[in-house]
Order: sequence, then C-alpha cells, then structure tokens
Amino acid sequence: MDNLRRDVFQAIADPNRRAIISLLAGKKLTINEVALNFEVSRPAVSKHIKILTECGLVVSTQVGTEKFCEVKLEKLTEVSDWVEQYRKYWTSQLDSLDEYLKKIQSKNKPVNKSEKTGGKNVRTKRKSGK
Repeated sequence: MDNLRRDVFQAIADPNRRAIISLLAGKKLTINEVALNFEVSRPAVSKHIKILTECGLVVSTQVGTEKFCEVKLEKLTEVSDWVEQYRKYWTSQLDSLDEYLKKIQSKNKPVNKSEKTGGKNVRTKRKSGK
C-alpha cells in the first residue's frame, strides 16, 4: 500500500498527522521543527509528512539544506464534501422524525373540558342525596 497514492481520509486517520496539519496551519516549518513538537522519532515524523505529501495535504520545498513543509488545507474539502452528504441525509431523517413525533403527540394529547364544550363552562347539576 505504500506505493499507492494515499487519499486524504487515510492521511487524517492518524492523530499525529492531524496534529502535524494543525501545527503547519498558517506557517512553514522544517521537518526538524515539526519533529521537535512530537514525542516520536524524527524518522517517524518524516514518514507522517511523506503520507501527508502523497495525498497533497502537505507540500515540501527544499531551501538550501533545509526542507520546509507547508500545509494545503484546501485538500480537506474532500472530507467536508463527503461529510456534507451525510449531514444532509441525517438532517432530513431527523426532520422526518420530528414531524412524526409531533403528529403522535398531537394524537395523544389529552383534551381538556373547555375544548370539549367549545370554551364554555358547563355545570352539571348535582343530585342531592336528601
């Protein structure tokens, strides 16, 4: 699988890679600077950056002897587009459930006496036991 191009979903599946994305948001850092923020080895950070690069979330540029990493957050639109499909589905399902529950509640709502008599107070004669 290493030789296959990874997708954004595979890349963000790992918490370390998500943390790298957050760290790089808005700034360029060298791989060494990125590695200083993690408790994993520099080769492990390099592998995470390679995976992020394979899916296009990170772009690395060589400047002299240093390799700088920059995040491309627009690639995350693939994730938000996918999530949006399901958000629409679940919103629709919850709206249908809400309508159904309101319908059931209105059928089971107890009717008070004023509704039965059209809002008029109706008194019944009491029979005296004498």
